[in-house]
Amino acid sequence: MFWKIAVWGLVFELLFSVACFAANAPLSLAQIALYQGANREKMLIEGAKKEGQLVLYDSHTWFKTYVKEFEKKYPFITVSEWRNDSKNIIRRAMEEFAANKAIVDVVETTSEGMGLMKRDGLFQEYLTPQARLYPDTVKAKGKLGVYYLGDRETYNSLGFNPTLVAPNEAPKTLKDLLDPKWKGKMSIVSTSTGVRWIGAMIDVMGRDFLDKMVDQELKVQDMSGAALAGLVASGEVPLSPTIFDADVTVAKQRGAPIEWRALEPVTTTVGYSALSAKAPHPHAAMLFLDYVHSKEGQLLMMKGGLWSPREDVASREQKFKKLYLDEKYSLDELENKFSQWEKLMRQLFVARR
Repeated sequence: MFWKIAVWGLVFELLFSVACFAANAPLSLAQIALYQGANREKMLIEGAKKEGQLVLYDSHTWFKTYVKEFEKKYPFITVSEWRNDSKNIIRRAMEEFAANKAIVDVVETTSEGMGLMKRDGLFQEYLTPQARLYPDTVKAKGKLGVYYLGDRETYNSLGFNPTLVAPNEAPKTLKDLLDPKWKGKMSIVSTSTGVRWIGAMIDVMGRDFLDKMVDQELKVQDMSGAALAGLVASGEVPLSPTIFDADVTVAKQRGAPIEWRALEPVTTTVGYSALSAKAPHPHAAMLFLDYVHSKEGQLLMMKGGLWSPREDVASREQKFKKLYLDEKYSLDELENKFSQWEKLMRQLFVARR
């Protein structure tokens, strides 16, 4: 009898040890991303304190402000931000993923880029309590959570310098861009923003419109939309049809001479946030995703002149007509279209210089 008791005692001791080990074993990336326990926030904070850092790839200048505010809220996390155009973010993230490099934690960019990266397995499904306050139209749903969730909407149209272009004389319609008085005075960007504008003009105005824009000596600037907005504000470029209203809002807050006007339909872009499937700092990443999609984070988004898709945030009313190219085409179609539009942009406005 004694030996039976001893054996059962060893069994219970072993089971207890296994249970304790399991309880203390580190959670996997998927477990952290989808965890919904009552101690979720505490778990994320404790894990983030050990990680101490976060790597963010994004394609909007306003995230520089986000990083500063996030670091104030969580002073034990240092953020390394790399900001670039959507196509460069896609290239870098895909190259790192293929090389099995675990560098980036959170990726934030526009829909065409997010769709491509999701298709190639770069993202981990995640759950944030904030997601319930967002419409399904900005959710890339998985089986348990989302692969990416919308965090901003931007509007791309006419930006002009009022010291060079009188507001009452500035173009009021897309057709007005063909007025001979604007010849040699307009620029667009070479990034995905410019490519998207090319696609929008083909969709709305037709190919003939772009051929006529060639005669206007439209220049292509190899820079971001925000940088081009800076050239408009400085007077180096009098006007551009590829300026984000958010960049104008921020520039005007600094007293820069720049105005924005909606030439309908306005090309509209949605930005999304995703968790890398190889995130080296998953606790910090989930805290950042929670913050971006929180009411506090979305109100901060609006301070940058951006529109928030969150349903309980009173976004600025936009009464102009919008064009969503992402909703018009499937992912494969959009990928092909972007390639065609970029090639056409270079043929029309770069190769002929």
